[in-house]
Amino acid sequence: MDRQRIDKWLWHARVVRTRSTAAALADAGLVRVNSVRIDGSSKPVRPGDVVTIALDRHVRVLKVKGFAERRGSAEVARELFDDLTPQKPAQSPPIAEREEGAGRPTKRERREIDRLQGFDDWDE
Repeated sequence: MDRQRIDKWLWHARVVRTRSTAAALADAGLVRVNSVRIDGSSKPVRPGDVVTIALDRHVRVLKVKGFAERRGSAEVARELFDDLTPQKPAQSPPIAEREEGAGRPTKRERREIDRLQGFDDWDE
């Protein structure tokens, strides 16, 4: 096989749970192949194509390496693509966070917290 439908490939690669979900993603325009938005689930993909999928809260970027005749295990599915999704940087904790067990803030500390959050115009 030198190509496969995008909905079948997404299902075989275990990106989504069902083929109908894969077809719905493609039909809704949430899938791009080589940076071009596709409008149907019958669009073929070939090895070397870069597939971008907009899922619930994140975007996945996958490079197609191969195809499968049947949907297999997770190990088989991992061999079908290279994951090119950029990693998110680690988030630093908020500035106005208090240490655990520090007790209630004093009146002065409360005012400083209010100033940091933009609530310093209470008197005005």
